[in-house]
Amino acid sequence: MGYLTVHWSRFHAAVLLIVGIFTFDLIPPALASSEGGGVTVVPDWSVSIQIVNFLFLIFALNLLLFRPIRKILQERREKVKGMESAIDNTGRSIEEKNAAFDRAIRDARAKGLKEKEALVKQAEEEERRQIESINSKALAELEEIRRKVRGDAERARETLQPQIGVFAKEITQKILGRAV
Repeated sequence: MGYLTVHWSRFHAAVLLIVGIFTFDLIPPALASSEGGGVTVVPDWSVSIQIVNFLFLIFALNLLLFRPIRKILQERREKVKGMESAIDNTGRSIEEKNAAFDRAIRDARAKGLKEKEALVKQAEEEERRQIESINSKALAELEEIRRKVRGDAERARETLQPQIGVFAKEITQKILGRAV
């Protein structure tokens, strides 16, 4: 129902109520009480003035009080609806920003993991190169030590070769316990 329809129907209801009361007041006294002793109200011109006064008050109150209050209530309703839509928009905006933030975090994590894997591979490669370098140095040093040991063994053999006869003689004498 529209605004005017509701208010006109209320107005008509008020008028019908007044007309009903006026009509009830005009019921003949014989119908009001058959036993006597009842109060009889005879409408005169003051009832018409009261009806006009009532209609004027309805019009004046509507003009001075009800319309401004309805206008304020309508403005508040519109303001609340505007605030609700702003809240909904803000909520959607926050949800979109949270989703974008979550996507950015996932992307950053994925990128970080890729960089970490690349750094790990690079570190493993560097470690492998260093181990190979150390192994090659160790093998070279081992080979150098083996050459030195061979050389020392050869020199010791050469120096001990002439003395083999003397050592053999001494060992034989110790084993046999006599001179040979």
